[in-house]
Amino acid sequence: MADKWCELADRNALSEAVRQLNEQDLRYLNRLIVERLKLIGQARSTAMMAHFSVGDRVNFDSHTGDLITGVIIRLNKKTASIATDNGEKWNVHPGFLRPMHGDNIQRNR
Repeated sequence: MADKWCELADRNALSEAVRQLNEQDLRYLNRLIVERLKLIGQARSTAMMAHFSVGDRVNFDSHTGDLITGVIIRLNKKTASIATDNGEKWNVHPGFLRPMHGDNIQRNR
């Protein structure tokens, strides 16, 4: 889609068009852009989530740098709920998860 857009209008022409917009039009354009970015982010998250299933053993690094290991107990819209080996529950973006291939439970998919 981005390539087709660039064929229709180069970035300089697009920049010039934006400079001509009034505040109301800029706010409307901003809402469209934010909605599109959210949609792209959700699609990316969904694609990453497809690599995991409930019951998979995974690990990830916490915000403090600790390695956390656990099992996926639920796949949410944007995150996976993880029950950690030490009894905690975390909601983690799938981009931070690493599968533990040797420990995964084999399932028919």
